[in-house]
Amino acid sequence: MIIVTGGAGFIGSGVVAGLNARGIDEILVVDILGKDEKWKNLRRLRYTEYVEYEDFLGILDAEYPEWPVEAVFHMGACSDTTETDCSYLATNNYEFSKELAEWAADLDARFIYASSAATYGDGSQGFSDNEEDIDLLVPLNMYGYSKQMFDQWARRKGLLEKIVGLKYFNVFGPNEYHKGDMRSFVIKAFEQITTTGSVRLFKSYRPDYADGEQRRDFIYIKDAVDMTLFFFDNPELSGLYNIGTGNARSWNDLAKAVFAAMGREPRIEYIDMPEMLRDRYQYFTQADVSKLRRVGYRKPTPSLEASIKDYVQNYLQKNEYLGAD
Repeated sequence: MIIVTGGAGFIGSGVVAGLNARGIDEILVVDILGKDEKWKNLRRLRYTEYVEYEDFLGILDAEYPEWPVEAVFHMGACSDTTETDCSYLATNNYEFSKELAEWAADLDARFIYASSAATYGDGSQGFSDNEEDIDLLVPLNMYGYSKQMFDQWARRKGLLEKIVGLKYFNVFGPNEYHKGDMRSFVIKAFEQITTTGSVRLFKSYRPDYADGEQRRDFIYIKDAVDMTLFFFDNPELSGLYNIGTGNARSWNDLAKAVFAAMGREPRIEYIDMPEMLRDRYQYFTQADVSKLRRVGYRKPTPSLEASIKDYVQNYLQKNEYLGAD
């Protein structure tokens, strides 16, 4: 059995789809379906069982599960970067992750978990995924810090010599529809263009960046999943790894790619950034993927324009979801 926590969520459901594409169906999906529409992400996937988070805690309390566990993909977390309940984030993203990692270690199961590029903060310390640099990082929000807390704990316990933590950069693509304000700007731009014919981007508040020229490492969900499953295929690998393209692109580039995919001429308006975000805003992120390449991941990532075209034309315009095929 393979366990995917957050398996109805964005990246988690992508992992399930990726496993299905390999003919793997013996999957236990763990999530909290709640009242949003992420349940729709499950409709085209194949899995053996679904368990709500609270019921899964009972499985963790059992001495042994009733079935052998081959691997745990721990993608479940509160990923809201604006969440202000720090105790909730500490419990959900840190304490539960510790319990699950130790449980998997006791079962000798492969453990691959979602860390985050949010751990890099303003980027002043670079974007190196070397474990010895963990303590130099200063996240800008509690979400990022909750992820760093677990990275640091796993290193202290010696678990980073056995498990894999993946620092996802700006992931976009199908199955993010339920995420509200946490959806990627690709889908937000698509909706803005559909409704108004234009796109609104934040102004820059730094003289070294023109409006809309703030840059991020945008990675398509299909590529992020492929990189994730690389570590399932190579169980000898361990430690922290960046999941990104290694090529930062501007918000202007992203917006223009959405216009092009929709067959429209660009119309971009620059608006004021809310004051609460100005001190916590990342002007530049770019994954250092040299470590990922060094351990054997060779597949090139498509261009931002090609990935956005696939997302817009094959998913957003058709209201489609990632499937098992």
